[in-house]
Amino acid sequence: MYPELHRELYKLSHRKLTWWMPVIMIGLMIIMGLATGRDYSNLLVMTCYNSSDIIMLILVILGSTIFSTEFQNNTILALIYHSSSKLATFMAKYIALFIYNVALHLLEIIFTVLFNIIPLLNAPVSWTSIYKYHQPLVVNMLATTGIDIITSTLIISLLCLFSCLINSDAIVIAINAIIIFMGRGFSASLLNANLGIDQILKWNPLNMTNLTTQYYNYASYHPTSMLSNSQLFWGTCCYIVLISVLGYLAFRRKRF
Repeated sequence: MYPELHRELYKLSHRKLTWWMPVIMIGLMIIMGLATGRDYSNLLVMTCYNSSDIIMLILVILGSTIFSTEFQNNTILALIYHSSSKLATFMAKYIALFIYNVALHLLEIIFTVLFNIIPLLNAPVSWTSIYKYHQPLVVNMLATTGIDIITSTLIISLLCLFSCLINSDAIVIAINAIIIFMGRGFSASLLNANLGIDQILKWNPLNMTNLTTQYYNYASYHPTSMLSNSQLFWGTCCYIVLISVLGYLAFRRKRF
């Protein structure tokens, strides 16, 4: 699968959008720091300036074209022809997006550190001060970043599934953007409807998008998610596997 992955990374690295998106992310991190204020310096550092939703939206915008545009232009046929298998083609695209996802999270950590070396956006923080879960702030930041990589991988899985089902990248972007920004609220409304099956409904996939936000704000999100952090974590991992398999099956059965 190495040739397929190398091809996808090459295409990804030669797109202007790939390099402009991190610049936009950094700009939005700065805006978030200015808007939040210096009273929430520890929270800003722990969440890397609340860049979780920004990264997920970037992945949706950039990743939607990886499948949908190639389906529309029929360039996917050439890729499959030169690939060892459809699975290799699918996984190469999936892994390329995951690598980009990890790179964005590493970049957010770097700029979070830089913003605190020159504390213009927030008050100076002590990286070793005890914050959430009786852990040092630096551990909180790294743990939040790692957890958010899991949450955003769920979005990648959904993106791949919808891209294989729908050829329009605009529709794919719209659906996934709704999930990112409204999925948590819709899940909370569903659970608050008192349908009598809350023990089942709380395991819905939209509820898993609470994973990152609940980790850094447990008191606010646990009553609406009705799941513990560990339950959300394992639920998210299970959905990643399930949705990824469904995405591949949709890709394999798709008529080109």
